[in-house]
Amino acid sequence: MADILERIQNPLLRGVTGAVMGASAATMITSGLLGLSKLESPRVHQLSLYAGVAGAAIAAVWGGVSKPLPPRKPTATAPAKQDGWTDWRNLVVTRKEPESREITSFYLQPQDGQALSAFQPGQFLTLKLDIPGQSRPTIRTYSLSDYAATPDTYRLSIKREAAPKDQDVPPGLASNFMHDQIEVGTVIPCKPPAGKFVLEVERDRPVVLISNGVGITPMISMAKAVAAQNPQRPLWFLHGARDGSYHAFREAVPAIVPENAPFTVHYRYSRPRPEDAGHYQSTGYLDTDLVKSLLAPQFSAQDAEYFLCGSPSFMDSLRSGLAEWGVPDRQVYFESFSKPVPSATGATATATDAIATAEVVFAKSGTTATWNAGDGTLLEFAEDQGLSPDFSCRAGVCLTCMCAIEAGEVAYDEPPSGTPDDGKVLICVSQPRTAKVVLEI
Repeated sequence: MADILERIQNPLLRGVTGAVMGASAATMITSGLLGLSKLESPRVHQLSLYAGVAGAAIAAVWGGVSKPLPPRKPTATAPAKQDGWTDWRNLVVTRKEPESREITSFYLQPQDGQALSAFQPGQFLTLKLDIPGQSRPTIRTYSLSDYAATPDTYRLSIKREAAPKDQDVPPGLASNFMHDQIEVGTVIPCKPPAGKFVLEVERDRPVVLISNGVGITPMISMAKAVAAQNPQRPLWFLHGARDGSYHAFREAVPAIVPENAPFTVHYRYSRPRPEDAGHYQSTGYLDTDLVKSLLAPQFSAQDAEYFLCGSPSFMDSLRSGLAEWGVPDRQVYFESFSKPVPSATGATATATDAIATAEVVFAKSGTTATWNAGDGTLLEFAEDQGLSPDFSCRAGVCLTCMCAIEAGEVAYDEPPSGTPDDGKVLICVSQPRTAKVVLEI
């Protein structure tokens, strides 16, 4: 009763409440005790009434003069999951950390303080960067390089892209901007995690993660997810680097491994330095011969799933080598933000069914124009009309340009690496296939 009264802030209400509670308590106790005596019933009722009045008076005085406890503070609750996140949302850089000679990690948290969306291991984040000197925001996609079932931070590990050798091409615009201009406190608009280069953690089949260079980033996310959620699944983590100075997360990957888990890490350096001794397992380039030498004693080629991420030439070579070894195409997954490569089995890309001319309606902008053969992709055609649809890779990989098609059909010159959602198309690698196409742009 004391705890209840001390929670009531108004003294009058506290006194009345105390009187009621005191009378009730005194009456019940007295009636119970007198009921065991030999007194006549009328006498019992009379004494119980006196006790109730006395209890009410005492409790009323106590309730009126006692000091109330301070009001209880509301219990903090976890912010609601941002399930409705579909468009741009501001994330803040909370930490910036170099990982190797070329790679720097950026840690992002939501500016609005609400929860981040969960993501599947292997997915990427799309960023919008306002780079000085550019007429429009620059949009880029970068793989998430960490994993948590309920993340409170996203980590992106980005390689500074230098200018290609022997080519009159500038260095990577976005990556150099991230390294040189983005600091702790910078706000970056981002879209929710996306991408279909994902690992289904709950499967039992052995998984082989093969990467070089910055391709290690989605592999860390995949390895962490397996270690946390399916630690008895056999996992091989194979990574190639030039030497230790170019190798990001060298110590972090072995630390993922749960005790006694079937988790094997193999690093191969092409030009190791003396100080790298003890930090790598073999010398040379990571190729199919190495994969076969490590895995063949353990299981047959068809028994595992293979995930590849790295430079285009690296993945082309591995895909061809795995196919020759007998690995089915359906068990080889790869991530590349460059021009899609043909199927490793040698199947030819389907020829475009684009027609000579078509009416293209950009529904949101209210623009209608006639597309003719030679006008390029629907993305290029939209830009020619003064529109600015989102894009990044321009190669049918990252899904940034994906938009709804409200009428008509499109044709792809080559099957895109990224698979658009139902009812949507990738305009960066498609052209009209029907006489009229209506896009939600």
